[in-house]
Amino acid sequence: MKSFFITIKTASHWAALGVLAGLLPACASFSTAYPPAPAAAAAADYNYIVGPGDTLNIIVWRNPELSLSVPVRPDGKVSTPLVDELVAQGKTSVEIARDVEKALSNLVRDPVVTIIVTSFVGPYSEQIRVVGEAAKPQALPYKQNMTVLDVMIAVGGLTDFADGNAASITRASEGDKRYSVRLKDLIKRGDISANVEMKPGDILIIPQGWF
Repeated sequence: MKSFFITIKTASHWAALGVLAGLLPACASFSTAYPPAPAAAAAADYNYIVGPGDTLNIIVWRNPELSLSVPVRPDGKVSTPLVDELVAQGKTSVEIARDVEKALSNLVRDPVVTIIVTSFVGPYSEQIRVVGEAAKPQALPYKQNMTVLDVMIAVGGLTDFADGNAASITRASEGDKRYSVRLKDLIKRGDISANVEMKPGDILIIPQGWF
């Protein structure tokens, strides 16, 4: 009888160790290598920066023959009937409008130019890049107040092999500082407290989990 109780006690001991061992991977799935990403990150004074692939609608007041829609070439420049090789990449729409006005001033009296961006890609330095175990890894144009949830919707969520809670954000605007994000809690468990804002140039890295 005594040996029977010893056997039960020993079995219970190993069962408890087994439960603890099962919990360890779950605890380890939370990334502790980096500080949590701050919930708020968007700058109130953010202005969209034009990049190759964007389309600009150039409107010259009282001169419809000079108004047209042009793409920003891969070299970051645009051309119009009276303005050749105008650099657009890395500038806001207002800055480009002032440059066009300056270029036209010798040909048109008091030109008034408005630039409207009608398709958005943005320069690489401003794009949000998603790599690793996303359903559709890709680069996305940054939008004001964009959150990691918006990004995950755009890339189709996580793959079955993703370790979502071990994901991280590399923030170029802060000297490539890295932050941890809890994508599994956000997407699989609906924990909205895990949703954080993105910044232009962020890289979201989603590692593969160990199973």
